[in-house]
Amino acid sequence: MNARILLLIACASPTAVMAQGCDVITRSQSQSVPVIESRSCYEYKGVPAETLDWSCSNESKGTISTQKRKVERCGEGYVATCQARLTQEALANPRSTSKDKSGGSANLPDNAKVTWYYYGVEQLQQAQQDCETTGGEWKNQ
Repeated sequence: MNARILLLIACASPTAVMAQGCDVITRSQSQSVPVIESRSCYEYKGVPAETLDWSCSNESKGTISTQKRKVERCGEGYVATCQARLTQEALANPRSTSKDKSGGSANLPDNAKVTWYYYGVEQLQQAQQDCETTGGEWKNQ
């Protein structure tokens, strides 16, 4: 089923707006490629819980390996968060957010957000810079 159609159906269901998380463990497959964070978790808010299903699938790309698993919600003990407006592109790539904080997507509610929780961060300043340059709001705990 087309992801856009699935999203439209999911967004039409107003009863399912619970948050669910995706726990992410990242490992480098090469010593020459540094990992910015080794453990993080993200949640979508303002959209149906099923919206997370597609983005929280296991995949490995090149020299970075990620292991993802769905959790009821992201846990405590994080060192920082990054929150941004959820976009259609972010549904396929949770790292992709919008610098435009005012406008919504045609298929997503204006209040739809993605929140990243950082637990194991080797390069905290780089993670903060990545968050802010893509339109996110960074908060240290």
